[in-house]
Formats: sequence, structure tokens, C-alpha cells
Amino acid sequence: MARKKKRARSTGASLFLILPIALLAAVVWAILPRHHGLQPTHRRRIAAAQPSPSPAPLAQAATAAASPAATTQASPQPSPSQSPSIAATENPNGAQVAIIIDDCGQWLDTERGYLALPIPITLSVLPHVHYTTEIAKEASDAGKGVMLHLPMEPLSHVYPGPGEIKTAMTDDAIVKQTEEDVQQVPLARGVNNHEGSEASADERVMKDVIGIVKQHDLFFIDSRTNAKSVGAQDAAQAGVPTASRDVFLDNRPDVAYTESMLERTVAIAKRNGSAIAIGHPKPTTLEALRDMYPKMRSEGIRFVLASDLVH
Repeated sequence: MARKKKRARSTGASLFLILPIALLAAVVWAILPRHHGLQPTHRRRIAAAQPSPSPAPLAQAATAAASPAATTQASPQPSPSQSPSIAATENPNGAQVAIIIDDCGQWLDTERGYLALPIPITLSVLPHVHYTTEIAKEASDAGKGVMLHLPMEPLSHVYPGPGEIKTAMTDDAIVKQTEEDVQQVPLARGVNNHEGSEASADERVMKDVIGIVKQHDLFFIDSRTNAKSVGAQDAAQAGVPTASRDVFLDNRPDVAYTESMLERTVAIAKRNGSAIAIGHPKPTTLEALRDMYPKMRSEGIRFVLASDLVH
């Protein structure tokens, strides 16, 4: 009996010692996670809240590394004003050809196509049309020739456009209208007639027109829309530098036809030393000239501005 009481007291003493130790361990266990980092579940929750890095930059980097463009810079396309000159590769003693593109100021896309050609081209710009000022400036900036395309009365009496010179006008009216048309294209160095098969054959009308051309120190090229035109004759008599058209390139809007007219231009230039060809802002004419100018150069043709062929 005495042994049972002793064993009971011993067990009670052990429990008395164990309980504080267990309580202390529980307190330490509760405190330790706050000082030694996050529990695994907490780490998983935060990791899930962070956005995963996008694979796009890596894919782009791989694509760039595999592409030749990543190590080779693209060559910039020259603007019309930066078009390479071909004068150095042409025959300096070759027959000369001047290409004039009439009716400009109405179809910018095609007209700009001519400006991009790496050969001398002269644009003849209509007055009082939507893009008169714009295309004249672009042509000048590109180093191309600029002329005024002066509207004049045709034999058909069909209206040739604003700024028309008519045979029924008085001398004063002709002078005034020609002056207004010249002011429309201040960058022009010369003039040629637009239509004008009636007016260009009228001696009085042409003397009035040539008088204004001379006052502005311009040259005059006779488009020869009428075999009876007196434009070049009156210009020469007045001491105005002048020349006449030899070939119309595009009476038909057909590439093959225009190429045949360019071949005729080459033949005339070789025979006479030079030739002036007139075309228009037609896509077929632009295509034919793009195709033909290298061949023309290979035959010894030297392209020049219209101003180079007046005398």
C-alpha cells in the first residue's frame, strides 16, 4: 500500500515536470515560423499571385537571332531628290533626248513615278489645277525640269482648262491671262502650249504670249499641235530660246505603242543630234519609259532637260 502511494506521488511529480516543458515547446513552435520565413503554403500562395514572365520576348529574341535582318540593316530607298545621277555612265558625246511630261498637276501618283526615275525629266505643269504648286515644287526639289503648260484654244474649240488663251481675246486680255498663268508656276523655266492648235497658228496671239515669256526670261517649246504653228518662229524672232517637239509618245495608251515611239525618238536623235519627245501622266507611258531608258542609254542616248535643247 505504501509502494502504491509512493508510485502515485512519483507519477504526479513527473506530470508536474512534463506539462511545463510541453507548454514551452508549443510556444516555441508557434513563434519559430514568424522568425524563420514563410510556411510552404504561404510561399505557394504568393508564388501563385505573381505574374509568370511572358515567353514573347524570348520567342522574339530567337526569331531575331535566326533572321538575317537582325544583323543586316536595310538599305534606305532614295527619295526622288536623292536619285542617283546617271550622267557619269552616259556617253558625253551621245545624241541627246529630252522627255517632257505634259498635263501635270492632276495625277500625283503617276507624276511622282516620273520624278523617281534616275534620268532627267521635265514636267510641264498646268495652271489653276489642284496640284499645280505641289507637283512643281516636288519636281524642282527632285532636280527635274519644270515648265508651264499654257492652255490655248484648239481647233475643236473644246475647253482645254482654266487659264485658256483664246483667239477672240483682246491683246490686253491675252497679256493679262498669260501673266496670271505664269504666276501660277513660279518655278517654271520655260513654257509650252497645252492644246492650242487654233491659237498657236495665230500670229497676233503668239506675239502677245511670247512677249510675256520674254519678260520673265523663260524659254518656249512649241508642242506643234498644228503644223501651221508659229510659236517657235515668233519666239526665235523675239530672241526667246526655243525648240519644237519631235515625237508624241502616247497618242494611244499602250505600252508597246509608246515603246515604238521611244525608238522613233532615238532614231531622230541619232540623225539630228537631239530630239524632244512629249508624253503624258499615263501609267502606260511611265511603264514604257521605265522599260526603255536603260536600252536607250545602251545605244548611246544621253537624257537631258528640255532647257538643254533650246537655242
